[in-house]
Amino acid sequence: MATNLSYDVLIADPIPQNVDALVPNGDHYMWSPQSTTLIFGEHQAVLVDPPFTTKQVHDVIDWVRSSGRNLTHIYITHGHGDHWFTAGVLADRFHARVVATAGTIELMHREVANREALWDKLFPGQIPAAEVTATPPEDNHITLEGHSLWAVEVGHSDTDDTTVLHVPSLDLVVGGDVIYNGVHQYLAESAGGGLRKWLEAVDVVESLEPLRIVAGHKDRNLDDAGPRAITQTRDYLRSAEELRAGCGTAREFFSAMSERYPTRLNPTALWMGATALYR
Repeated sequence: MATNLSYDVLIADPIPQNVDALVPNGDHYMWSPQSTTLIFGEHQAVLVDPPFTTKQVHDVIDWVRSSGRNLTHIYITHGHGDHWFTAGVLADRFHARVVATAGTIELMHREVANREALWDKLFPGQIPAAEVTATPPEDNHITLEGHSLWAVEVGHSDTDDTTVLHVPSLDLVVGGDVIYNGVHQYLAESAGGGLRKWLEAVDVVESLEPLRIVAGHKDRNLDDAGPRAITQTRDYLRSAEELRAGCGTAREFFSAMSERYPTRLNPTALWMGATALYR
Protein backbone atom coordinates (compact mmCIF):
# COMPACT_ATOMS: atom_id res chain seq x y z
CA MET A 1 0.00 0.00 0.00
CA ALA A 2 1.12 3.54 -0.73
CA THR A 3 2.22 5.61 2.24
CA ASN A 4 1.55 9.32 2.58
CA LEU A 5 4.10 11.62 0.96
CA SER A 6 5.45 14.90 2.27
CA TYR A 7 8.00 17.39 1.01
CA ASP A 8 10.54 19.81 2.42
CA VAL A 9 12.61 22.58 0.85
CA LEU A 10 16.16 23.72 1.61
CA ILE A 11 17.05 27.17 0.28
CA ALA A 12 20.65 28.12 -0.40
CA ASP A 13 21.26 31.80 0.31
CA PRO A 14 22.60 34.13 -2.41
CA ILE A 15 26.36 33.96 -2.95
CA PRO A 16 28.64 36.57 -4.57
CA GLN A 17 29.90 36.22 -8.11
CA ASN A 18 33.54 36.92 -8.93
CA VAL A 19 32.73 40.09 -10.89
CA ASP A 20 34.35 43.48 -10.20
CA ALA A 21 31.62 45.58 -11.85
CA LEU A 22 28.45 46.62 -10.06
CA VAL A 23 24.84 46.19 -11.08
CA PRO A 24 23.34 49.56 -12.16
CA ASN A 25 21.58 49.97 -8.80
CA GLY A 26 24.95 49.67 -7.02
CA ASP A 27 24.65 46.04 -5.91
CA HIS A 28 27.54 43.61 -6.16
CA TYR A 29 26.90 40.70 -8.53
CA MET A 30 25.12 37.90 -6.65
CA TRP A 31 23.65 34.51 -7.50
CA SER A 32 19.98 34.05 -6.73
CA PRO A 33 18.75 32.04 -3.74
CA GLN A 34 17.84 28.57 -4.91
CA SER A 35 15.76 25.66 -3.75
CA THR A 36 16.45 21.97 -3.32
CA THR A 37 13.36 19.85 -2.71
CA LEU A 38 13.07 16.55 -0.85
CA ILE A 39 9.93 14.50 -1.51
CA PHE A 40 9.64 11.63 0.94
CA GLY A 41 7.51 8.82 2.24
CA GLU A 42 7.98 6.66 5.32
CA HIS A 43 11.34 5.19 4.27
CA GLN A 44 12.45 6.59 0.90
CA ALA A 45 12.98 9.98 -0.70
CA VAL A 46 13.59 11.69 -4.04
CA LEU A 47 15.70 14.86 -4.21
CA VAL A 48 15.12 17.51 -6.89
CA ASP A 49 17.72 20.01 -8.16
CA PRO A 50 20.76 19.85 -5.88
CA PRO A 51 22.81 23.08 -5.66
CA PHE A 52 26.19 23.69 -7.26
CA THR A 53 28.91 24.55 -4.71
CA THR A 54 30.82 22.32 -2.32
CA LYS A 55 29.63 24.30 0.70
CA GLN A 56 26.01 24.08 -0.41
CA VAL A 57 26.11 20.33 -0.99
CA HIS A 58 27.47 19.70 2.50
CA ASP A 59 24.36 21.41 3.86
CA VAL A 60 22.21 19.19 1.64
CA ILE A 61 23.99 16.03 2.81
CA ASP A 62 23.31 16.91 6.45
CA TRP A 63 19.70 17.76 5.61
CA VAL A 64 19.04 14.46 3.80
CA ARG A 65 20.70 12.49 6.59
CA SER A 66 18.55 14.22 9.18
CA SER A 67 15.41 13.14 7.29
CA GLY A 68 16.19 9.50 8.08
CA ARG A 69 15.07 8.44 4.57
CA ASN A 70 16.89 6.41 1.96
CA LEU A 71 17.54 8.62 -1.07
CA THR A 72 16.71 6.63 -4.21
CA HIS A 73 16.70 9.24 -7.00
CA ILE A 74 18.05 12.71 -7.76
CA TYR A 75 15.95 14.45 -10.39
CA ILE A 76 17.29 17.35 -12.46
CA THR A 77 14.67 19.71 -13.93
CA HIS A 78 16.92 21.38 -16.52
CA GLY A 79 20.49 21.70 -17.68
CA HIS A 80 21.75 24.85 -15.93
CA GLY A 81 24.74 23.88 -13.81
CA ASP A 82 23.51 25.56 -10.64
CA HIS A 83 20.77 22.91 -10.48
CA TRP A 84 22.95 19.81 -10.76
CA PHE A 85 26.74 20.26 -10.47
CA THR A 86 26.74 18.51 -7.08
CA ALA A 87 24.45 15.66 -8.13
CA GLY A 88 27.38 13.27 -8.44
CA VAL A 89 28.55 14.02 -4.90
CA LEU A 90 25.10 13.21 -3.57
CA ALA A 91 24.68 10.14 -5.77
CA ASP A 92 27.95 8.70 -4.46
CA ARG A 93 27.15 9.53 -0.86
CA PHE A 94 23.63 8.06 -0.87
CA HIS A 95 23.92 5.49 -3.71
CA ALA A 96 21.10 7.26 -5.55
CA ARG A 97 20.37 7.32 -9.26
CA VAL A 98 20.56 10.64 -11.11
CA VAL A 99 17.71 11.04 -13.61
CA ALA A 100 16.78 13.70 -16.16
CA THR A 101 15.07 13.89 -19.53
CA ALA A 102 17.08 13.52 -22.73
CA GLY A 103 16.85 17.25 -23.48
CA THR A 104 18.13 18.14 -20.03
CA ILE A 105 21.00 15.66 -20.34
CA GLU A 106 22.08 17.24 -23.62
CA LEU A 107 22.22 20.66 -21.98
CA MET A 108 24.08 19.23 -18.98
CA HIS A 109 26.86 18.18 -21.36
CA ARG A 110 26.91 21.73 -22.76
CA GLU A 111 27.30 23.15 -19.26
CA VAL A 112 30.27 20.87 -18.59
CA ALA A 113 31.87 22.07 -21.83
CA ASN A 114 31.30 25.71 -20.79
CA ARG A 115 32.28 25.25 -17.17
CA GLU A 116 35.86 26.52 -17.34
CA ALA A 117 34.92 29.59 -19.36
CA LEU A 118 31.88 30.51 -17.27
CA TRP A 119 31.18 28.80 -13.96
CA ASP A 120 34.74 28.47 -12.67
CA LYS A 121 35.37 32.14 -13.43
CA LEU A 122 32.26 33.26 -11.57
CA PHE A 123 32.83 30.88 -8.62
CA PRO A 124 36.55 29.97 -8.56
CA GLY A 125 37.38 26.94 -6.45
CA GLN A 126 33.81 26.54 -5.21
CA ILE A 127 32.36 23.89 -7.55
CA PRO A 128 33.29 20.20 -7.20
CA ALA A 129 34.29 18.01 -10.13
CA ALA A 130 31.14 17.21 -12.09
CA GLU A 131 30.37 14.83 -14.90
CA VAL A 132 27.08 13.90 -16.49
CA THR A 133 25.84 10.56 -15.12
CA ALA A 134 22.10 11.18 -15.48
CA THR A 135 19.90 8.74 -17.36
CA PRO A 136 16.28 9.26 -18.47
CA PRO A 137 13.60 7.89 -16.16
CA GLU A 138 11.54 5.17 -17.83
CA ASP A 139 8.39 6.73 -19.33
CA ASN A 140 9.35 10.00 -17.57
CA HIS A 141 8.18 8.39 -14.34
CA ILE A 142 9.62 7.80 -10.86
CA THR A 143 7.88 5.65 -8.24
CA LEU A 144 8.18 6.62 -4.59
CA GLU A 145 6.52 4.26 -2.10
CA GLY A 146 3.63 3.53 -4.43
CA HIS A 147 3.19 7.11 -5.67
CA SER A 148 3.95 8.39 -9.17
CA LEU A 149 6.25 11.38 -9.76
CA TRP A 150 6.06 12.59 -13.35
CA ALA A 151 8.69 14.45 -15.35
CA VAL A 152 6.71 16.91 -17.48
CA GLU A 153 8.51 18.49 -20.44
CA VAL A 154 7.46 22.12 -20.95
CA GLY A 155 9.93 23.38 -23.57
CA HIS A 156 11.74 26.70 -23.26
CA SER A 157 11.62 28.69 -20.04
CA ASP A 158 14.81 30.36 -18.80
CA THR A 159 16.69 27.87 -21.00
CA ASP A 160 15.78 25.19 -23.54
CA ASP A 161 14.26 21.76 -22.90
CA THR A 162 13.10 22.43 -19.36
CA THR A 163 10.86 20.24 -17.22
CA VAL A 164 8.96 20.22 -13.96
CA LEU A 165 8.34 17.32 -11.60
CA HIS A 166 4.64 16.73 -10.92
CA VAL A 167 3.57 14.93 -7.75
CA PRO A 168 -0.21 14.48 -8.09
CA SER A 169 -0.72 12.96 -4.65
CA LEU A 170 0.62 16.18 -3.10
CA ASP A 171 -0.94 18.58 -5.64
CA LEU A 172 2.68 19.66 -6.00
CA VAL A 173 4.89 20.78 -8.86
CA VAL A 174 8.61 21.20 -8.34
CA GLY A 175 9.00 23.93 -10.90
CA GLY A 176 12.73 24.28 -11.54
CA ASP A 177 13.24 27.58 -13.36
CA VAL A 178 9.87 27.55 -15.13
CA ILE A 179 8.20 29.22 -12.15
CA TYR A 180 9.89 31.86 -9.98
CA ASN A 181 8.74 33.03 -6.55
CA GLY A 182 9.76 36.50 -5.40
CA VAL A 183 13.08 36.52 -7.30
CA HIS A 184 13.94 38.38 -10.51
CA GLN A 185 13.64 35.98 -13.44
CA TYR A 186 16.65 35.12 -15.58
CA LEU A 187 15.81 36.44 -19.06
CA ALA A 188 19.24 36.09 -20.67
CA GLU A 189 18.12 33.24 -22.96
CA SER A 190 14.75 34.78 -23.82
CA ALA A 191 15.57 36.84 -26.92
CA GLY A 192 14.02 35.96 -30.28
CA GLY A 193 10.66 34.77 -29.04
CA GLY A 194 11.87 33.19 -25.82
CA LEU A 195 9.53 35.21 -23.62
CA ARG A 196 6.51 33.95 -25.56
CA LYS A 197 7.75 30.35 -25.35
CA TRP A 198 8.24 30.74 -21.60
CA LEU A 199 4.66 31.93 -21.25
CA GLU A 200 3.56 28.76 -23.04
CA ALA A 201 5.58 26.71 -20.55
CA VAL A 202 3.80 28.47 -17.69
CA ASP A 203 0.49 27.48 -19.30
CA VAL A 204 1.57 23.83 -19.22
CA VAL A 205 2.32 24.08 -15.50
CA GLU A 206 -1.04 25.73 -14.88
CA SER A 207 -2.79 22.85 -16.68
CA LEU A 208 -1.48 20.51 -13.97
CA GLU A 209 -3.55 22.50 -11.43
CA PRO A 210 -0.96 22.42 -8.65
CA LEU A 211 -1.92 23.85 -5.27
CA ARG A 212 1.76 24.09 -4.38
CA ILE A 213 4.79 24.95 -6.48
CA VAL A 214 8.39 24.93 -5.32
CA ALA A 215 10.18 27.48 -7.50
CA GLY A 216 13.83 26.84 -8.28
CA HIS A 217 14.60 30.38 -7.16
CA LYS A 218 12.40 31.63 -4.36
CA ASP A 219 12.22 34.12 -1.51
CA ARG A 220 12.34 32.01 1.65
CA ASN A 221 9.75 34.33 3.23
CA LEU A 222 7.08 33.38 0.67
CA ASP A 223 4.90 30.29 0.71
CA ASP A 224 4.56 27.76 -2.12
CA ALA A 225 1.03 28.76 -3.21
CA GLY A 226 0.83 27.49 -6.78
CA PRO A 227 -1.76 29.82 -8.31
CA ARG A 228 -0.01 32.91 -6.95
CA ALA A 229 3.41 31.81 -8.22
CA ILE A 230 1.98 31.06 -11.67
CA THR A 231 0.23 34.43 -11.88
CA GLN A 232 3.28 36.38 -10.74
CA THR A 233 5.65 34.52 -13.07
CA ARG A 234 3.32 35.16 -16.00
CA ASP A 235 2.89 38.84 -15.10
CA TYR A 236 6.66 39.32 -14.95
CA LEU A 237 7.11 37.84 -18.42
CA ARG A 238 4.33 39.96 -19.87
CA SER A 239 5.91 43.05 -18.31
CA ALA A 240 9.23 42.07 -19.85
CA GLU A 241 7.59 41.81 -23.28
CA GLU A 242 5.92 45.21 -22.86
CA LEU A 243 8.97 47.04 -21.55
CA ARG A 244 11.39 45.40 -23.99
CA ALA A 245 9.31 46.92 -26.80
CA GLY A 246 9.25 50.36 -25.17
CA CYS A 247 12.74 50.75 -23.70
CA GLY A 248 15.69 51.66 -25.91
CA THR A 249 18.56 50.40 -23.78
CA ALA A 250 19.36 47.68 -21.26
CA ARG A 251 19.63 50.27 -18.48
CA GLU A 252 16.21 51.70 -19.29
CA PHE A 253 14.73 48.20 -19.26
CA PHE A 254 16.49 47.37 -15.98
CA SER A 255 15.20 50.55 -14.35
CA ALA A 256 11.64 50.05 -15.60
CA MET A 257 11.46 46.42 -14.45
CA SER A 258 13.06 47.32 -11.09
CA GLU A 259 10.46 50.02 -10.55
CA ARG A 260 7.64 47.64 -11.42
CA TYR A 261 8.98 44.82 -9.21
CA PRO A 262 10.77 46.56 -6.32
CA THR A 263 10.43 43.67 -3.85
CA ARG A 264 11.88 40.91 -6.03
CA LEU A 265 15.22 39.56 -4.87
CA ASN A 266 18.52 39.71 -6.75
CA PRO A 267 18.56 42.54 -9.32
CA THR A 268 21.72 40.91 -10.68
CA ALA A 269 19.58 38.32 -12.46
CA LEU A 270 17.51 41.08 -14.04
CA TRP A 271 20.63 42.94 -15.19
CA MET A 272 22.15 39.78 -16.69
CA GLY A 273 18.93 39.29 -18.64
CA ALA A 274 18.71 42.92 -19.71
CA THR A 275 22.22 43.00 -21.13
CA ALA A 276 21.53 39.82 -23.10
CA LEU A 277 18.19 41.02 -24.45
CA TYR A 278 19.77 44.24 -25.75
CA ARG A 279 23.05 42.73 -26.94
